[in-house]
Amino acid sequence: MLKRFFMVLFCLCLAIVSLLIAATHPTGPNTVSFNEPVTLLLNVGILVLLFLLPLMLAFTNNFVLRIISAVYQGFIVLGFLPLILVGFIIPNIWVIIVAILGVIVSVCSIVATIIEGPKKESLVAS
Repeated sequence: MLKRFFMVLFCLCLAIVSLLIAATHPTGPNTVSFNEPVTLLLNVGILVLLFLLPLMLAFTNNFVLRIISAVYQGFIVLGFLPLILVGFIIPNIWVIIVAILGVIVSVCSIVATIIEGPKKESLVAS
């Protein structure tokens, strides 16, 4: 349970880091940048809200809710995959590293969410 929570939390941290990296290299007037801190904080808040559901679902052991969490985390993987291509288009190694780490952590979190079930305690006769 805590393993799933910390994996999703680490994925949230990677998403925030990728947003901050994008803010250091704005490509136009309509992108996030450090020159507009309100927009940057709004984007960080939206990221936290998007990750709130999988963070809450990480504490459940119901099979159906774990499948819902895994599907939701699959959408997070689909958010990190294009970021790898963006890193190759604008030659920035940090974007590529954060995106690859995000994909790896998200996929591991999906696997941990699906495989990890409720722990059955063995009864010891005393």
